[in-house]
This record gives sequence, C-alpha cells and structure tokens, in this order.
Amino acid sequence: MLEPSNNAQLPAIPGKRYFTIGEVSELCAVKPHVLRYWEQEFPQLKPVKRRGNRRYYQHQEVIMIRQIRALLYEEGYTIGGARQQIETGSERAEVVHLQQVLPEVIAELKDVVALLEGKNNL
Repeated sequence: MLEPSNNAQLPAIPGKRYFTIGEVSELCAVKPHVLRYWEQEFPQLKPVKRRGNRRYYQHQEVIMIRQIRALLYEEGYTIGGARQQIETGSERAEVVHLQQVLPEVIAELKDVVALLEGKNNL
C-alpha cells in the first residue's frame, strides 16, 4: 500500500461510470472496510447499492474519497474536521480535484497530439 504522503502517486481514475468497492479501494489505496466506515461518517458518500447490497461508486465519489484520504492521512484532520472541510471547503475541493484530474488531461492531450502528428506524416 502507498504511504499516506503519496496521495499524488495514486493511479489515474479510469473513464468508467461506476466502480466496485474493490476498484475504489485500489484507486484510493484505502481498504474496503475503511470505505464502508467513511460512508457512515460522510453523508456525501452515497454509493448506489444494487443486487446483494453491492456498492457502486460514481466518478465524483472516487474523487471525494481521495479528498477525504488527503485530509485524513496527509493533512492530519480528524474525521469531524475532514467532514467540516468537505462540507465547507468547496474551494479546497476544487484545487484537489484539479490536481488529480490535470495529469489525466495532460496525458490525454499528449495522446491527441501524437495522433495528430502521426496523421500529418502520412
């Protein structure tokens, strides 16, 4: 598992609509039982539950989980403090979101440039 200070080294979030708890666990470097606990503590986390009570998280929830992880593990907030930051810290959430999404956008743009350069060489 990653060290808590390595939140920036988490894998990129794939462009899927729904993620299982196991996938979210790997994407956020947090164990599934911790995710279930955070659902109780953070009212914003409401994964869709389907057959057999299986949880399916949406993309924005995965980003929120990474924000919660950063607040708790990197910045040293308590659960209550992190909850308050999530509720009132929309600016902070936007910055963290941009920090997480920006590398993905850059990689996609590099792929587009490579494709366009390949077509120009034909």
